[in-house]
Amino acid sequence: MKAIHYLANRVYTTWCVTWFVMPFVVTYPFQAFLIRKEKWHRHVHAINRGWSSVFLRMFLAPLLVEWRTKLKEGQVYIFTPNHSSYLDIPMMLHTIPGFLNFVGKSALAKVPLWGKIYDRLYISVDRRSAVSSAKSYLKSVKTLEQGRSLVIFPEGTIPPTAGRELMAFKDGPFRLAIEKQLPVVPVTMPYNQHFLPDLDGKLKVRWHPLKIVIHEPIQTKGMSLVDLPVLKEQVFTIIQTELTKHNKTYVNRYSDHQKAGTLSPA
Repeated sequence: MKAIHYLANRVYTTWCVTWFVMPFVVTYPFQAFLIRKEKWHRHVHAINRGWSSVFLRMFLAPLLVEWRTKLKEGQVYIFTPNHSSYLDIPMMLHTIPGFLNFVGKSALAKVPLWGKIYDRLYISVDRRSAVSSAKSYLKSVKTLEQGRSLVIFPEGTIPPTAGRELMAFKDGPFRLAIEKQLPVVPVTMPYNQHFLPDLDGKLKVRWHPLKIVIHEPIQTKGMSLVDLPVLKEQVFTIIQTELTKHNKTYVNRYSDHQKAGTLSPA
């Protein structure tokens, strides 16, 4: 039984990796061509959205999108999701409509092939560098002024307690929201770390249901930077409460993995 279980894990991992890589390889020539001009970047983003949707469906895991609000067409938002896995960006691409911009760590720009596209299409930041952080902030301001919604992970990195306890939030997304008087949309992804955990470069895919919750926008009109700590705490509480609720609901069935299914990890 252990041999069968191990084989099933390897087959499922190979299946997921194949469906992750194959659509990218097929679309890469188009992305490489379109990324050359900024006016075509919207099309590259659309390709990335399609790529994400294809492989998420082909992972053969239930994916529940729970909308607790209806986004207004033409409204610019700042989305602030929790960060728990490299699956977070594809989940956001699959779910949130429009020509989004992402603020992500500079390591993503070093990924072979896709890294160059990411670096030109989205915003890379090395949080250890004050200069890089300042440049990313200016690029974020420009993005919002162009009418393009922004996705910023307020934790800044994937924490060791991903999916359970949030790290302290950074000020950046909330400062932007207040300065530009734009609504902040908290987003909770409670299960990504179970499916694709962050293991310092080691690949381990675990079959697990996926879910994303888009919460009600928090309006910032009339706020000043004095209100930043309150806004930050409000978003933190919304996401942490949602994570805690889902941990309690699924702790025995999925999180412990004591009664593993055929496609679950060893």
